[in-house]
Amino acid sequence: MTEEERKQVTERLTYAVEELVHYMDPRLIPEVGSNLVYALSRAREVGDVAGVEGRIVRVKGEVHPVGPIEFGASSHVARLVLTAMKYDPSTRSAMNIRFSVQILAIIEEMMLEVCEFDRTREPPGITTMDWGVAFCCKKGVPDVIFDRGAKGKEAMIRILGQEPHTVAQMVGRISSRCPEHH
Repeated sequence: MTEEERKQVTERLTYAVEELVHYMDPRLIPEVGSNLVYALSRAREVGDVAGVEGRIVRVKGEVHPVGPIEFGASSHVARLVLTAMKYDPSTRSAMNIRFSVQILAIIEEMMLEVCEFDRTREPPGITTMDWGVAFCCKKGVPDVIFDRGAKGKEAMIRILGQEPHTVAQMVGRISSRCPEHH
């Protein structure tokens, strides 16, 4: 994991986040905020995964990355990618977006491969990301993993891909299909 690879990961992620600022519908950002992450090719821990420090939030109806791109900036979405990489090492990027039945319908119209896990069936003593992602990746990593939430846990859609640019493009395509709000 050379300095060169770290630089490349940071640059590609920075570019993808800039794309999101322009093309993402701010209504796709969940209450907890979004993050777009990109892992080093041999990532093993959260510190090997770059993300947006402080997350991506909605400010005055616009998509706003709070801080700079940093390694270790996201634990939640980073763990999702680390688990997915155990099943497919080329799946190095992911982003969480708001769950709604309408957004899910758009994703299904786009013919993306989707998997749902149920948080209420999660075994004790294991993190949701490890269990939910493993549950969905047994037959390969899908494009989208979602859950409908649980007590105190926001329902969430997670987009997965090989590169942050690909994930940002998928989020842009979902955004372009969101009905206009009145």
